[in-house]
Amino acid sequence: MMTGILSLTTFAPLIGVAAILILRFFGKADDARTETAGKWIALATTLATFALSLVLVMKFDRANPGFQFVEDIGWFAKLHYSMGVDGISVLFVLLTTFLLPICIVASWKSIDKRVLEYLVAFLVLETLVIGVFCALDIVLFYLFFEGGLVPMFLIIGIWGGKNRVYAAYKFFLYTLLGSVLMLAAILAMIGISGTASIPELMHYHFDPALQIFLWLAFFASFAVKMPMWPVHTWLPDAHVEAPTAGSVILAGILLKLGGYGFMRFLLPMFPSASHVFTPLVFSLSVIAIVYTSLVAFRQTDIKKLIAYSSVAHMGFVTMGIFSGNVQGEQGALYQMLSHGVISGALFLCVGVVYDRMHTREIAFYGGLVNRMPWYAAIFMLFTMGNVGLPGTSGFVGEILTMTGVYGVSTWTALVAATGVILSAVYALSLYRRVVFGTMTNPALAGITDVDWREIAIFVPLILSTLALGVYPNAVFHITGASVDALVGAYRAASGG
Repeated sequence: MMTGILSLTTFAPLIGVAAILILRFFGKADDARTETAGKWIALATTLATFALSLVLVMKFDRANPGFQFVEDIGWFAKLHYSMGVDGISVLFVLLTTFLLPICIVASWKSIDKRVLEYLVAFLVLETLVIGVFCALDIVLFYLFFEGGLVPMFLIIGIWGGKNRVYAAYKFFLYTLLGSVLMLAAILAMIGISGTASIPELMHYHFDPALQIFLWLAFFASFAVKMPMWPVHTWLPDAHVEAPTAGSVILAGILLKLGGYGFMRFLLPMFPSASHVFTPLVFSLSVIAIVYTSLVAFRQTDIKKLIAYSSVAHMGFVTMGIFSGNVQGEQGALYQMLSHGVISGALFLCVGVVYDRMHTREIAFYGGLVNRMPWYAAIFMLFTMGNVGLPGTSGFVGEILTMTGVYGVSTWTALVAATGVILSAVYALSLYRRVVFGTMTNPALAGITDVDWREIAIFVPLILSTLALGVYPNAVFHITGASVDALVGAYRAASGG
């Protein structure tokens, strides 16, 4: 086993931060050459981090359901610097490091103020997010989890749109409020169990009555992060105001922290409470799927439509997680990974036309296929993935979550299935209005197709969407052992 590779992967982006800060100190502020050098440093750093995460996945023992690459150093009292990954978390590390270089390249031309500070914010965010997926000490997890709020708050608040300050504060306050309740629960858990170790807490039997309160505290934090209905209202505002790369990382990675938290904490640590609250989660999930799909259909802003679509897709995730069976858990994991790729790609598609025309209003566009055939083809692929077309990664996650839930609650699966139809309605309607038809707006006469830099951004996303769509076992071979162990322990403890 490779000692120290998790810490190296987690903190490698900070090497890039140090290099950019040195460059900032010795270079001229707002100098084009300094900014270009900073971009290359950030890109090289994120690519190196991605390479390290690939090594993690290749060296990962797929038959071992436990935590691997474990590092444990005494920190303070009962707290430890403890890191490790299992089949549930290792692919989220890979997804994070996969999307960050794409975010850097996507920002190459669109960000023209405080460029070095922008790059530093993304690199720090990468370290904090990877830390969330690797932390095996619950206090360390909380520090990484909350720390990620700060760079994302700055990315929205400094480099966002005209209402960026409002959106940034709304994002910060919503997520912080839920996390305060989780902190209280964490302190109570450490006091009762005498340990902050996540693996030990997963096997500690909390009193069923106490589990109710602990479950609600954790649920409040993770539900906001997902976000679930009705605490989802911060997300559309954050997406609309965030820069394109900010939306990519928000939809692709940060929303997955909630689903990861459900699988890492609620099911294994509070199994009886999870069993009690499963009908509540199912109800909230199907409301999210149907309601936000209908709201998405009525949007006039492309980004806001995709943001509401994300809430609907996360409804399938929460539904699958609380199904308590292998199909549902695997489907939820797959849906999160797939959504990370497809939603990120859709926001990048929006960024392409926004960079050219500086508007996201659906009514402004129409007939883009006449001037942008390559863009139309790329946008079509990811729209089909978002709808869940067989052959794309979106299909696998949705069908598995509904299969898993059907065995537990037939009505939940049937109502959720209407969400698949509704997603086709709003997604295909958006595509038709933006891409097809006659180009009637004279302002679009000079719009140009995707360039080589933009093609380079989309190629890895296209390959990932298709590869995951035709060969899902690439994921299941890695997640299988850990998911089986999670489901077995949950059923034994909850009586489900």
